[in-house]
Amino acid sequence: MKWDACSLARITADQRIRKAVMKLYEQYADEISRNIDQGILRPGDRLPSVREACRSRHLSPATVLQAYRLLEDRGQIYTRARSGYYVSANWKGFPPEPEPSRPPETSTPVNVRDLIFELLETTKSEDFVQFGSAFPAPDLFPFTKLARALHTAACRMNPLGIYESLPPGNPELRRLIARQYVELGCSVPTEEIVITTGALEGLNLCLQAVTRAGDLVAIESPAFYAALVAIERLGLKAVEIATSPREGMNLAALATALDRHSIKACWLMTNFQNPLGCLMPEEKKQELVKLLALHDVPLIEDDVYGELYYDRDRPKPAKAFDHKGLVMHCSSFSKCLAPGYRVGWTAPGRYVKQVEEAKHMTTIATSAPIQAAIVEFLKHFGYKHHLRKLRQELQARQNQMLQAVGQKFPQGTRVTRPAGGYFLWIEMPESVNALEVYRLAMERKITVAPGQIFSPRRKFENCIRLNCGQMWSSPTEAAVTTLGGIVTALA
Repeated sequence: MKWDACSLARITADQRIRKAVMKLYEQYADEISRNIDQGILRPGDRLPSVREACRSRHLSPATVLQAYRLLEDRGQIYTRARSGYYVSANWKGFPPEPEPSRPPETSTPVNVRDLIFELLETTKSEDFVQFGSAFPAPDLFPFTKLARALHTAACRMNPLGIYESLPPGNPELRRLIARQYVELGCSVPTEEIVITTGALEGLNLCLQAVTRAGDLVAIESPAFYAALVAIERLGLKAVEIATSPREGMNLAALATALDRHSIKACWLMTNFQNPLGCLMPEEKKQELVKLLALHDVPLIEDDVYGELYYDRDRPKPAKAFDHKGLVMHCSSFSKCLAPGYRVGWTAPGRYVKQVEEAKHMTTIATSAPIQAAIVEFLKHFGYKHHLRKLRQELQARQNQMLQAVGQKFPQGTRVTRPAGGYFLWIEMPESVNALEVYRLAMERKITVAPGQIFSPRRKFENCIRLNCGQMWSSPTEAAVTTLGGIVTALA
């Protein structure tokens, strides 16, 4: 196509107008973005400090900060505490994400307990680099403030008030949790909430409430290994559903499974799933709830990572779209505030009576002083401020791990890039066996979670899950280098 002089003049004028309309911070952000796309700035490179950018670009501090915030929102840079701004690993030159899983469309018994408990034993060793752990790093949590909250709560506790903490649990704690649901756009009455000893107890109680031995349960592929253990323990069978590392369970595959099998429950994570880190979009959550309601199948929703989002807003749970009481929502304070305190809850919809009775018959009650301590912290110790700091630090650590994996692992590696949580799912070259990586890493005092523990059939042989929430240090970085060397040697 040929352009006459008038057309070219108009285009040039339009470009000048657009540039003039763009705010200064947008222009500066776009310049940095181009440098990242062109590979001039690479993952791990440090950007000019606010002071340096102001001096070299003749910009105000507010303009530079706005530009950096815009780039953070795009996922192109991240903040490292007391260090500055760095280029993120989320750029087009980074290894691609894994493809969605393709499990068989048949049900299967589960037999992974021995392998899982072997791994759990290794996560107790303090002198190991714990990439295989499912627990957040201790330095992320306000244990001193929690101890003060526990002391205050215990001193104020009326001995007769202990009975208030029997199932369904501390009334004030349940009220505060109900208020959190309101902020998420969920209508969950206090009477529906049952306090549990961690989310895992709530999940198990929900599964017991809606299944009997021999029943089929739909799960993600790969799935959280505790779900597999629960299914195995109760004598149930799993129906694996194809799952995308970006958007979660494939709903078309789930619909097919519901038509072909007599599925009695669906157990999944809609927000930052363990191990993939996938986040189901809001419209898919709505579709999921409608699909299960059509078949009258309860959804056991594990939402323990929901507060660990990197974006501006917390993603809603599927519970927000439930109008029939079929969504049994479970969460806890273990991953976002108080690991080791073991305070969780479930809002099991129409099954609240069955869950409360099961709680009475198992652990009777969650510790009364601990419940009161969580109430004290939520009210007086800056819970939301803590969450903001926690999210920022987790995002920074994820970026550091992504960069290190991108540099140290061999060609053919695929890596997820979750928008929250603290796990990375790594698909290694097909010739690499995750159990062999696990054994060799153990010899070097490094733990990893092999892909086989996330599958009832012990599949995902060339995948590992890494905990990227560990404190980033020289030993941590060296451990990634060692791990990359092991994988490269096996590839």
